[in-house]
Amino acid sequence: MTRRVENAAEFGRVAVLMGGRSAEREISLISGNEVLAGLQRKGVDAYGIDVSFDICHKLGSGQFDRAFIVLHGRGGEDGEIQGFLQAINLPYTGNGVTASVLSMNKRISKNNWIQQGLPTAGFERVTATTDVAELVARLGLPLIIKPVNEGSSIGMSKVNTEQQLSEAIDLALKYDADVIAEQWIQGEEYTVAILDGEAMPAIRLKTPHEFYDYEAKYKANTTEYLCPCGLDTESEEQMQQLAVQAFNGLGMSGWGRVDFMRDGAGQFYLLEANSVPGMTDHSLVPMAAKQAGISFDDLVWRILETSFREAN
Repeated sequence: MTRRVENAAEFGRVAVLMGGRSAEREISLISGNEVLAGLQRKGVDAYGIDVSFDICHKLGSGQFDRAFIVLHGRGGEDGEIQGFLQAINLPYTGNGVTASVLSMNKRISKNNWIQQGLPTAGFERVTATTDVAELVARLGLPLIIKPVNEGSSIGMSKVNTEQQLSEAIDLALKYDADVIAEQWIQGEEYTVAILDGEAMPAIRLKTPHEFYDYEAKYKANTTEYLCPCGLDTESEEQMQQLAVQAFNGLGMSGWGRVDFMRDGAGQFYLLEANSVPGMTDHSLVPMAAKQAGISFDDLVWRILETSFREAN
């Protein structure tokens, strides 16, 4: 379990790592500055660092005691920064190297869940030379095309016809050499945040967009976030339990988020896991925490406490 901290001085000097060079850089900067402000309001001696190739010098010259990772996407959720921090023996928040790798790659995550008997939509890896007619024959339509190592729905497309497939695959390949086609689950989308091994209240996501894309996540005012999510207690608890199983199944720890679809028959399907979720004013983890009675400032404190765990 995570060590509970009573005095901000116990954290020492904290580096809030944000920005980076992924396609989610701008969102990471917003998240990072929100986290930084929250920690400082709690009296933590925290400093923001925009991560670049001189991160070793920045951390070394700052004499930091631990790091709060708010890097989204590549370099932040794929084990890269975790491996570096581990190598220099600097404690950090959230998941270790292996769990970061497993949770970042959607294809690997889904294969892992399938091996554990957890429900996820059918999918296949696709390339520029994929025979789209054969793909449709195997998986059907609609499909959603996803770069497996990107977050924030970057490079994703919903495909309703065979003619749209090649273009969608080409778009995804601009962001990642590893791309999957996934069966579209018609139904309701939900997400469950995890903090220190426990599921927080579920959130239902409603958007007039074809799916919860980048625009719906960060820019649109038409997206609805329902928390309470509207499910009966038994169904919500079933989803929360599945979220914890999926989280633990990838070896994740500290905090994170697991996304779901629920079809018309009430069956939940795992979509993906997020090891460093957004922390902006549109973000889901702070929303779930608020419903659970945890303020934003207390949430970032709780996440920073995860840096004390020996698992890192």
